[in-house]
Amino acid sequence: MKLNIALLAGDGIGPEVIAQAVKVCDAIATKFNHEINWTPALTGAAAIDACGEPYPDETHEICLKADAVLFGSIGHPKYDNDPSAKVRPEQGLLKMRKKLGLFANIRPTFTFPSLIDNSPLKRERIEGTDLVFLRELTGGIYFGEKGRKDDGETAFDTCTYTRAEVIRLAKKGFELAMTRSKKLCCVDKANVLETSRLWRETVQAMEKDYPEVTVSYEFVDAVAMRLVQWPNSYDVLITENLFGDILTDEASVISGSMGLMPSASVGEKTSLYEPIHGSYPQATGLDIANPLATVLSAAMMFEDAFGLAEEAAAIRNVVNKSLENGIVTEDLSGKNKAYKTSEVGNWLAENL
Repeated sequence: MKLNIALLAGDGIGPEVIAQAVKVCDAIATKFNHEINWTPALTGAAAIDACGEPYPDETHEICLKADAVLFGSIGHPKYDNDPSAKVRPEQGLLKMRKKLGLFANIRPTFTFPSLIDNSPLKRERIEGTDLVFLRELTGGIYFGEKGRKDDGETAFDTCTYTRAEVIRLAKKGFELAMTRSKKLCCVDKANVLETSRLWRETVQAMEKDYPEVTVSYEFVDAVAMRLVQWPNSYDVLITENLFGDILTDEASVISGSMGLMPSASVGEKTSLYEPIHGSYPQATGLDIANPLATVLSAAMMFEDAFGLAEEAAAIRNVVNKSLENGIVTEDLSGKNKAYKTSEVGNWLAENL
């Protein structure tokens, strides 16, 4: 099978972790007789430095022509520390999501048996955790009207949603729930926000189309507490952009490291696969970043974008073996030997 994949390494540790995912994907291609055509493209701070735009038109065209996009990370301290910067790396991420129609971010959270005690939460609270967030990506406060008034003394950001945006995200949530435990939780703040009331009434109207799915409705602050207390009580959760941004980062620490969780952003024109972590600029160039989230994102890509379940399973199996054998970077090694990013990538590729 010929696979055309756009490769957006991005900023910070992005190029380092992406390089390990490429090693793994190439090993899979050899093992299962596939041909991968990688097409690199710039985005984020790297693209701003090169051409002044965080998501250039050339990059967009490459993504449109690809079967899937494998993405690293975006962000650089020189922009984080400059509130007056007119162009920012993160604008490239928002622009990419909007132009590619990536409206649904799929963020799983699960535990690894060999790392269960690495979690900051007690073993008995997190054992059996296997949940998935579907976060709406192209609407809400991040894309609403924003600005300053009163000579800059007042700032505003507007949260706006249409019923159609809620329906298309909720539909994916219902469909995913049907393949799992048939439980769906709609996360909102319907006691305060009008947009949340739209979310709730829209999802309630859709329940009749999925009679086998048990639907619950919870306020975002309650979910924030329950994710720490009883994360294994959840299965599929759907929510708007800002709430999803915060809750998925909270959920990510359950596994013991942000460097372990993959994600996918699916939409109208293509799908993008990326680790949930950021650009981790402090580690850039040190060869210490955990590449497993990026490698597991590649597994999601093989399964979801190409329908290659056996290949995806092979990647997950070798990742589990690396954890069981202690072939891990310093964030997971404890008092044991810490392997370099590149060494972990080499081990995974060789053991496939």
